[in-house]
Amino acid sequence: MTTTYRPEDDFDTTAEFTDNIEKRELLGKIFELLFLLGLLIGLFVLALLLFDIFRDGLARFITPGFLTDTPSRFPDQGGIRPAIISSIILGVVVICVTVPIGVGAALYLEEYAPRNWWTAIIEINISNLAGVPSIVYGLLGLGVFNYLLGFGPALISGALTLSLLSLPVIIVTAREAIRAVPNSLRYASYGLGATKWKTISSHVIPYAIPGILTGVIISISRAIGDAASLIVVGAVGFLTFNPGLFQRFMALPIQIYSYITRPEPGFANAAAATIIALLLLILALNGVAIYIRQRFTIH
Repeated sequence: MTTTYRPEDDFDTTAEFTDNIEKRELLGKIFELLFLLGLLIGLFVLALLLFDIFRDGLARFITPGFLTDTPSRFPDQGGIRPAIISSIILGVVVICVTVPIGVGAALYLEEYAPRNWWTAIIEINISNLAGVPSIVYGLLGLGVFNYLLGFGPALISGALTLSLLSLPVIIVTAREAIRAVPNSLRYASYGLGATKWKTISSHVIPYAIPGILTGVIISISRAIGDAASLIVVGAVGFLTFNPGLFQRFMALPIQIYSYITRPEPGFANAAAATIIALLLLILALNGVAIYIRQRFTIH
């Protein structure tokens, strides 16, 4: 049966298409407002938390000796110097351990590993490890570093445990950054006679550094602010000396936990002041990483 063409059919189709565009635009604006509302709620809650922390802890934070003295049994005396030193050492060790291993693992999985079932299993396990609770890593560190390797409840045990906690996140984000490098850069390098490693070191890694550093920022911030795994490994809440790698240690999250569990009201202000110090330390580390990321960003 032959269908007769009528010009008004085109008009009806165009009108229906225009109506669909208007509906989609309206739906898009509704979702835009919902997402904006979610962002504003999150920022509002964050602002309330920061206001509460600075209101309770700023006076204690600017007290002379708070950042340079050792802890005290009295809430209005002493400081958090051992905790700051421990947290800085923990962050440095975590960076030194996780960045080479994590980036190397990501490079191998993306550039060298064959695409087979074994590689797929490794990738799935790495992604799953990125979501494992930190206390599980604390139990692993307790068994491996404290007892098996004989380090005991020392700072090196806590640092290596936090390194295990950070590795999956760095590997996943580094792989995504390496995968985002255009293949045209690789083909151009190969076309000029460069070897695979020369291509990776001269083109792939510099292009992927901003994304890799983003993963480093996320993982190090999580590690510095983690308390559960350090409690399991053996961090203490009171220390009167500057810790070394193979000595007992404390950290800013453990110091906060120690202060907040004491009944005297003054320790709540000391905990808020310690939170301010932890926030500033994390912001400083993030600032350095962001600066390095911007320096290596290819425009």
